[in-house]
Amino acid sequence: MKTTSYYPVLMTGDVAGTKAFYIKHFRFKPLFASDWYVHLQSAEDRRVNLGIVQGDHETIPEEGRGRTSGLLINFEVKDPDAVYERILAAGLPILRSLRNESFGQRHFITKDPNGVLIDVIKPIPPSAEFLAQFVEGCRGA
Repeated sequence: MKTTSYYPVLMTGDVAGTKAFYIKHFRFKPLFASDWYVHLQSAEDRRVNLGIVQGDHETIPEEGRGRTSGLLINFEVKDPDAVYERILAAGLPILRSLRNESFGQRHFITKDPNGVLIDVIKPIPPSAEFLAQFVEGCRGA
């Protein structure tokens, strides 16, 4: 299978509110918007896309209908400190404060209105212990 694109689609009970959240706080812009589905694209990188769908829409198989749960979205950025300050100023919840991790990330975690966790990260050099776990030919930051 040759994949031509990949992006998550969040199921929600509030398509408009979720759309507004990602536009306001994570700089997305709508490419398509209806009352039951929205396709967003990063205003800064057209390869970064996100879908939002009404969780009980008829296009969702009945057994999969509902809301997104158990999901963590990573946004890799150049300056997580600046994003952290902006998210703090906006009053979004901080579930994990900005920190450096020995596994090779500087990051913090917030969440969207649906409870989807959002991990804003920048790769940094990992500790020797974690560096040894990388597959040969792949290295941390």
